[in-house]
This record gives sequence, C-alpha cells and structure tokens, in this order.
Amino acid sequence: MRSLISPRLLLREWEDKDADFVLDMYSRDEVVRFLGARPQALHDRSEALTRLERWRSRQDDVHAVWAVQDRRSGRLLGTVFLVKLMASGEPLQTADETEVGWHLHPDAWGNGYATEAATAVLAYAARAGVSTVYAVTYPENAASQAVCRRLGMRHLGQTDRYYNMTCELFTTES
Repeated sequence: MRSLISPRLLLREWEDKDADFVLDMYSRDEVVRFLGARPQALHDRSEALTRLERWRSRQDDVHAVWAVQDRRSGRLLGTVFLVKLMASGEPLQTADETEVGWHLHPDAWGNGYATEAATAVLAYAARAGVSTVYAVTYPENAASQAVCRRLGMRHLGQTDRYYNMTCELFTTES
C-alpha cells in the first residue's frame, strides 16, 4: 500500500496499534450515524481490530483504506478510502465502480482535512488510471455533500444501487 502526502496530512496504512483510535472514533454516534444501511457503533477493541482487518481485505493494487494523520503532530484524524462500491442486494456484492470516502474524528471536523485527504486520494486514483470515481452520502449528510462539491464532484441525484440504501450520488465525471 502506498502512503500519500498532502500539505498537512500523511495518509498511511492502518496498523493494529491504531485500534484504540478506531474504537474511539467509530464508537461515536455522531461518526457512525451516516455509515451504512444499519449504522452500528463499535463497542470494544476486538471489533476495532476486526474493522482494520476488513479494511485490509478491500485493498488491491489501486484500492485502499488509509489512516489520516496530521504530519506535524502525528495525531490520527480519521479515515479516507478509495474502494469498490458495494452493489445493493443480499448479500452486498462488489460493484465495478470506485468510491472515494472519508470519516473523521469529531475533534478534526471543520478544518478542511476531509477535502485535503480526498483531494490526495483522487489525484492518486487519476495517476492509477481510475478515470471516474463516485461518492455516496446519506441524503441528510450536508457536510459530506459540501466536501463533494469542494472536490468538484458533480451531483447525480439519488440512487438505491449501492449499500442497500438511498444515497446521494456524486461523480468526478464532468
């Protein structure tokens, strides 16, 4: 997995030693409320380790899930990812389309980190030959929709094609 660097951030591979941060971030209702068709908070460190392993299983030559770290302080801030979308159905199936996304710890909200991290990931995707990238958000998630717009993504409207839920769909295609 390739690390990425932006002006303020290091995007790096998640390590098991990061499990306490993952537990802290993903145990918060304000973080998980917009994640998946049935949002579920983590409850213990073993669930955080399982989450890290699941992220590793979604990696390939292009796709990855990165830890977002402040370059100056070394403090972890959240997650950014470039993964295959999951098509609706039982069970969910890997789709052909690629998704960019981000989850930040509430302590990191409002500082432009999501936009900066996603910009680095989209540049990486372009270098890797991924010409079209999508983002999906809950219809109520105005903050993530604002990030999509700051990234220059175009809003395609609502869809239920992914994750067994109705999402707002954004694309990098002009």
